[in-house]
Amino acid sequence: MKMPSVRVSLFAIGLWLVAGSFLCAAPKTIFTGARLIDGTGKPPVENATLVVENGRIVAAGNGGPATDAGAQVIDCTGKTLMPGLISDHSHIALVKGGNVSPDNYTPENIEAALHQYEAYGVTTVMALGMNKDLLYPLRDAQRAGKLGGADLFTADRGFGVPQAAPPVPMGPDQIARPATPDEARQMVREMTARKADIIKVWVDDFFGAVEPKMPPEVFGAIIDEAHQHHLRVAAHIFHLEDAKQLLRVGLDVVAHGVRDLPVDPEFIDLMKRNHAAYISTLALDESQFVYADHPAWMDSTAFRAAVDPKLLATWLSPQYAQRLQANPLTPKNQAALAMGLRNVKTLHDAGILIGFGTDSGATPTRLPGWAEHRELQLLVQAGLTPSEAIVCATRNAAEVLGEGQNRGTLEPGRRADFLILTANPLDDIRNTTKLAAIYHGGTRIEPAFAEKSAN
Repeated sequence: MKMPSVRVSLFAIGLWLVAGSFLCAAPKTIFTGARLIDGTGKPPVENATLVVENGRIVAAGNGGPATDAGAQVIDCTGKTLMPGLISDHSHIALVKGGNVSPDNYTPENIEAALHQYEAYGVTTVMALGMNKDLLYPLRDAQRAGKLGGADLFTADRGFGVPQAAPPVPMGPDQIARPATPDEARQMVREMTARKADIIKVWVDDFFGAVEPKMPPEVFGAIIDEAHQHHLRVAAHIFHLEDAKQLLRVGLDVVAHGVRDLPVDPEFIDLMKRNHAAYISTLALDESQFVYADHPAWMDSTAFRAAVDPKLLATWLSPQYAQRLQANPLTPKNQAALAMGLRNVKTLHDAGILIGFGTDSGATPTRLPGWAEHRELQLLVQAGLTPSEAIVCATRNAAEVLGEGQNRGTLEPGRRADFLILTANPLDDIRNTTKLAAIYHGGTRIEPAFAEKSAN
């Protein structure tokens, strides 16, 4: 499938496919005969029934009505139902083709990105920084039921450092760069007035490429002011010591994995003291080098439907592989992935809340939709079971958003956001890409691709 046709279908017909379906859908829909993975970590329920009405789940599990007067009944025998994926860390409309530019941040590109996420089964997405104010009317329209695509949450602009992190070509209307604690506090108040869902800070030197890092007095002021307004703070970090400094002054979400050193008991204690969440973004580090290795999944329809054909041709070229092999950052990125895999397993075993995100959409190599399925695979590679990885991407991810009572599991009262799969992801986590259909708010969404079982 060529990427232009995917993008056209997602953007051009996405609105009537989503909004129009709300008008035509039956008041009640009963899904029967499926294997049900509810996202809580409980064993799957075989031959289950899921009942959806007005975009909400009203019954789930064994028994329940197999028929109901006036209801639509959908036979899911041989298929698996699981919650829609939730990304706690992605970016919207920064990339177009192979370029990152503030000019890409348009309503059309935002809508196209939200539809691409949704068509991959990512039903909720947090745009974690680098957002312009034009995002808010779109979010408001979506929450009013007037716009489709993945449900949108935002961290507004996010906080960086003047002339330093993050080293991306974005203006002050996309990244706030306060020079003093007082400036930082005022900017938090402005973000609060715009109704940001969370606050984001960057505390990193990007392998020594940009200095200085954000001073503790500035990120301390941001965290304190955000908490005064009942907003949580997420931080882009790389180094263990930076993460500890942020946690000591109240950080709520570690938005990237610690990748320089093994996490230690002090870090774990700080995470528990703050009731903080951890997002490993393993796919970020892998995407920095993996395409030159041409892993088998690059030939899958799930991957190829997400990538611009010109970019794919570049990544498959011998010249690209040669450039990466000669790049001094490649071994650093490989080591970062290895450490990230180790640390997420340690923290999961220690009982830390592991959320879910990939930094997808931040660069051309981090593909919206595909990256989230790849992240599940990497969590399993790290040592989590498929069920544990799914919990991270559903129930836990909803908790990170403060949405644990509204979405993320297939339980009564939750939003009817779920995937119908042709194969069991508990047998092989790659089967999350075997999408027969996506239901978002109870409305059927067609996948961006069709792929046979990995088994």
